Amino acid sequence: MKSIFINPFTDFGFKKLFEKAEMANYNKNELDSYNESLKIYRDLKNVVDYAFVEGKMEGKIEVAIAAKKMEIPTKDISKLTGLSEEEIEKL
Repeated sequence: MKSIFINPFTDFGFKKLFEKAEMANYNKNELDSYNESLKIYRDLKNVVDYAFVEGKMEGKIEVAIAAKKMEIPTKDISKLTGLSEEEIEKL
């Protein structure tokens, strides 16, 4: 029978558990610093995620405009881009 090794630092969430236990030993300044860095990380991640979504939308709009210039039917442009027919008509 093959033995299975379970790494306690990566399996079953033990790594997160150890991180939480380590944080419990932080003094007030260390905890404030940690929370501030976590806030900054989350803010930056949200900015990047939003920019990605906006970039995708801009790309869809560019494709829709080009397709309209090629006189492709609005219904087909909608299927291609995922934009509504109303959104496409406004372009």
